Amino acid sequence: MIKKHYYSWQDVEKACVNIALQMYKDAWRPDYIVGITRGGNVPATILSNMLDVRGETLKVSLRDGGGDACETNCWMAEDAFGVVPYEEVESYGARWDPARKNNILIIDDINDTGATFDWIQRDWQASCFPNEETWASVWGHNVRFAVITENLSSDFGNVNYYSYEVNKAEDPIWLVYPWENVGSV
Repeated sequence: MIKKHYYSWQDVEKACVNIALQMYKDAWRPDYIVGITRGGNVPATILSNMLDVRGETLKVSLRDGGGDACETNCWMAEDAFGVVPYEEVESYGARWDPARKNNILIIDDINDTGATFDWIQRDWQASCFPNEETWASVWGHNVRFAVITENLSSDFGNVNYYSYEVNKAEDPIWLVYPWENVGSV
C-alpha cells in the first residue's frame, strides 16, 4: 500500500503565503496568476486574493491519458512577450513592446512528473511563436512557475517557487490536498 500524506487547509494557506514571500524577495510580482485546472485553481485563487491580482485558468489534463483535454492559450504567451497588435506594428515599428510585457505566474498543486509545465512550454513555443528565438527571455523572467509541492525527481526543473518538497523516486508517496479529500456523493 502506498503511503499517503494529507495536506490541511492551513498547510495550503501557509504554502501560498510562502510563495508570495518568495516572490517579494525576488522583487517579482505577477500581473496575473494562471491556475492549472484542477489542482492549481485553489492556490491560484488564494494567491490572487492575497496579492490583489487577477486570476485566470488553463486546462491541462495529462493524467490518466487525458492529453486531448488541454487548451492552448496563445494570448498568454502574447502577454508575456508584449505583442504589439498587427494593425499597430507599422506605426509602432516593432512586433514587441517591452512596456506591454506581462508577468505571469502559472501555479499547480504539484510538479509531479513535470509533464504539465513541459506541455505548456512546448505548446506556447510551437503554437504561438514557433520561430521566435527569444523564448529564453520569457521563461523564468516574465513567466514563472509555482507549486505547493515540488517533486525533486520531476523531469521539469524550472519551478521558481514552491513550499514543500518530496522525492517520489526515493520515497513513493501519494499527496492528498484538501480539495481532493472530500469523499463522494
